[in-house]
Formats: sequence, structure tokens, C-alpha cells
Amino acid sequence: MPQSRKSQISLIDTPYYHCVSRCVRQSYLCGTNQLTGQSYEHRQGWVEERLLFLSTVFSVDICAYAVMNNHTHVVLYVDKSMADNWDADEVLRRYHKLHRGTLLTQKFVNGDTLSQAELITFDETVQTYRKRLYDISWFMRDLNEYIARQANKEDGCTGRFWEGRFKSQALLDESAVLACMAYVDLNPIRAKMAKTPETSKHTSIKKRIHAVKNQQSQPSVLMPFVGNHRENRPTGIAYSLKDYCELIDTTGRCIRDDKAGHIDNTHSPILQRLRLDSAQWLTLTTEFEKHFCYAAGAEQMMNAFKRHTHHQRIRGMTKAKALLKRA
Repeated sequence: MPQSRKSQISLIDTPYYHCVSRCVRQSYLCGTNQLTGQSYEHRQGWVEERLLFLSTVFSVDICAYAVMNNHTHVVLYVDKSMADNWDADEVLRRYHKLHRGTLLTQKFVNGDTLSQAELITFDETVQTYRKRLYDISWFMRDLNEYIARQANKEDGCTGRFWEGRFKSQALLDESAVLACMAYVDLNPIRAKMAKTPETSKHTSIKKRIHAVKNQQSQPSVLMPFVGNHRENRPTGIAYSLKDYCELIDTTGRCIRDDKAGHIDNTHSPILQRLRLDSAQWLTLTTEFEKHFCYAAGAEQMMNAFKRHTHHQRIRGMTKAKALLKRA
């Protein structure tokens, strides 16, 4: 039975979430229709462009993404505190980039004076919009509805383009976040769509590696890697981008070779800090969705999430004990 979205999202436990949307049509989202031979690969650009645009509007950062033939993966970081600090002007400036709003919000933006009665309704509306701008469901809605309309227009048809609901997984600790990011970044290699991370089109890892190779700063549209843990560090992923890229490259080669492969822990600082061995890491980065359903993390984190979301049980507890032991 499908679970309500509020039973899958708990910002008390984690701001990190892995979301997956799948296409329902026989003609692929972005691939080639096997019956007609028509290519839809240009739609990958639609998805990537829209996804990165939404990250500039919502108080939601993108940690990783991969646009596949018939589905999309994205790892999101919800920054509720940033949205809470926006004033009404900022909330409406952002929200109106996506939606028309109401007559009252349009009057406010145009500089018209609102009556006391109108201000009460206006303030309530602003608070509603503020919540939507850090809501994962609204983020995915503004991504998927836009792409569905574009695809329906191109196909000259109407009807459902995506499955009714996107899948959401709460990533409860650093090990789960990094493993899921790697799982997403390596999707094209597992699907044999690319041989190396830097040739994986429409993925976050390609964008990050391109920046590294060109000695540029990290992509502004992606959540940055900010190095080792330290006090007063900026918001970001607490690892080195260089170490992450090297680990993804090594992991990708093991997967590509279609064999068990081996990653030398002495050359993988991230694995050392996560206290994962190469066998655990390869299992996580090739079978993440298989082993975890609504949440992934160490056992104690899974139990806390279960309590807060009022689940009786959560699939993946056994794998959490085996693969994601808390450091």
C-alpha cells in the first residue's frame, strides 16, 4: 500500500532525500522508441535544465542527479532555515517565477496598498508559499508537470506521462548520503549508457568533474563539497570533491568491468572515514534501491525515523545493520 508523503519526509531526522520519477509510456522519457526508432534524447536536456533552474528558486539544493532513458534520480537537501529567513518580498519573488500567485500577491508586488483585512489573508498566503518553497513534493511537482506538458505538446497527446507518485527515500546519515549520491552518479555506467563518469551525459558527476578538470570553482547549481569536518564550516557535503570524484571513477571502473572489482581502502579516504570496506561500498552503489525503501541509514537512525513517521516497520533494517554501521 502506498505511504502518505508525510510518512516519508521527516526534516527532524534528515534534510537529505533521494527521489525517483519513472515514465509510464512505452516511448521512453529520453531514449529511443524501440518500435518506431524515434529518438527522444533531447528531452534529457529539458529535465536537466529545469532541475537546475528549480534549485535557484526553491530552498532546496541538489547533491546529485542522473537523467536516464525512462526515469530520473535526484538527491536533494532541504534548507528549511534559509526559507524561514526570507522576507515576504523574497518569497513572492521566487514563487512568482513558477506560479502566478493570487490577486493579493500580485497587488503587493505591483506596489499597491493592501487593507488591514487583505493583509491578514496576504500574510497567510505568504506563509503557505514559504512552506511550498522548501517542500519536496512541490519541487518534484514543478519538475515533473513542466516536463509532462512539454512532452505531451511534442507528442500531440494528453494524459499521464509519469507514474502517479515519485519515490522518496530519507538518507539518515553521511554514509547513506554518500552511497546514494554515488549510486545516482553511476546510474549510466550500470545501465551501460557510458563507460566513465566524465562521459555520463546529464549527470551531476559529469558537471563536477568538468569543473575540476578546468580548474574552476564547484558548480553553483550543485551543493558543494566543503572538505573535512570543522567548526563554522559553510553548508555543504563534508568531504573533499577531489576524493569523491576519484572514488566515483574507481567504483565506476569496477562496475564497468562487470566483475566484483576491488577498491583499495588505503587510496579511498572517504571509505576510511565512513568505515566501509570496498565490498560494502560496491553493494551500496549498485543495489541501493534494492535494499532500502523509505529510508536508509544506520540502525539507530532508522529506528528514530520509524518513530517520527509512525511506521510499524521499515524495510532495510537488516541491510542497515550490515552495510551502514554507525561510525
